[in-house]
Amino acid sequence: MSWWCQLAWLDGRPVPGVRVAAVDGVVTEVSQGEQQPGDSVLAGLVLPGLANAHSHAFHRALRGRTHADGGTFWTWRDAMYRLAESLDPDTYLGLARATFAEMVLAGYTVVGEFHYLHHGPGGVRYDDPNAMGEALVQAADEAGIRLTLLDACYLQGGLDGRPLQGPQLRFGDGDVEAWSARVEGLRDTALVRHGVAAHSVRAVPTSALPVLAGHPIRHVHLSEQPAENAESLRVHGCTPTRLLDDAGFLGDGACAVHATHLSEDDLVRLAGTTVCMCPTTERDLADGVGPARALHGPVCLGSDQHAVIDPFEEARALETDERLVSLQRGRFTPVELVTAATRAGYAALGWDGGELRVGAVADLVAVALDTPRTAGADPAQLLLVAGAADVTDVIVAGRQVVMAGQHVLGDVGRLLSDAIGASRYHRHR
Repeated sequence: MSWWCQLAWLDGRPVPGVRVAAVDGVVTEVSQGEQQPGDSVLAGLVLPGLANAHSHAFHRALRGRTHADGGTFWTWRDAMYRLAESLDPDTYLGLARATFAEMVLAGYTVVGEFHYLHHGPGGVRYDDPNAMGEALVQAADEAGIRLTLLDACYLQGGLDGRPLQGPQLRFGDGDVEAWSARVEGLRDTALVRHGVAAHSVRAVPTSALPVLAGHPIRHVHLSEQPAENAESLRVHGCTPTRLLDDAGFLGDGACAVHATHLSEDDLVRLAGTTVCMCPTTERDLADGVGPARALHGPVCLGSDQHAVIDPFEEARALETDERLVSLQRGRFTPVELVTAATRAGYAALGWDGGELRVGAVADLVAVALDTPRTAGADPAQLLLVAGAADVTDVIVAGRQVVMAGQHVLGDVGRLLSDAIGASRYHRHR
């Protein structure tokens, strides 16, 4: 497969007339020159694949349904728990497939699915203990997106060690040994990698953290809410970041999600750890604005609970949220925003990608330069003006999944409507 790009993002800038070739889903040539016979033409600006480094696919069913009474993160969580109670492997498959298709249509080419909905109601195991995870793998395959399945360990209901109850029973394996045994049954494929996650320091006892710390790809929700920090200080006398650091969880291969409420000591301890910011979720849940510019390591991006699925909005918010709290512009350069949206996310998910480079995975995203949003813009600043609707073509592992704004599965809006309507959560409300 080969493509001739009208304009392509190379070495931190838009370059005209770039030819990209791939074999078996891996880039074998990147050169500037004339179109050659057999090349497919990609108009607009071609970016390397865009990474959604943090997703909970089933949360998509909550979009536009949690705002009527205001509420808090914790009242939103109650609605999420009710939704979690309603799903089985079949409805989970349908909802994840439609959500992943929406992601690809928006320009995402890889997703890190932070997966904790493991078991049946009451925590009863399915015949296949990884049935829900396998539903996510099948959903990603059918939607045409690269997947890192981050199987989350979830063992307790709070930092004080209280047991799981109600909907949380579906998340738990009993102990870290049982969780490890279940995870050992997961297998990688050409488009699927497996990592692990500590759901949070609330949900994983400190004694279990070193077990997870040994995995090369490991993620964790960190300090999303001040209440988590306060409880950690009350129970353990230190911040969640220090708990993770003392357990050896942080550093190379680790990704801390949100990291919104950090102390100066936390910032030092997180040096060398990737942080995944999810700006549209953090503002939707009134979580606050994290100290992105003060971090000492890579920053990537995720859409988390999918109040919005738009990689350009996540990248733009990284800069514009900083403007609001600092009263300064240019906190992140356009090049840094592209890196956060591409290469940093791929690395956090264990893939060699997010760059148009020989040896990288062949994931490409073409964005129109002549829409009402992008017309007249400097292509070097495209992430600050474009939106998901401006994506025209998406290629994942050399396969074209979106062409001229249409996903290979057809009407994604209909897929979403049908999948959300199929959940008992929506049927009973």
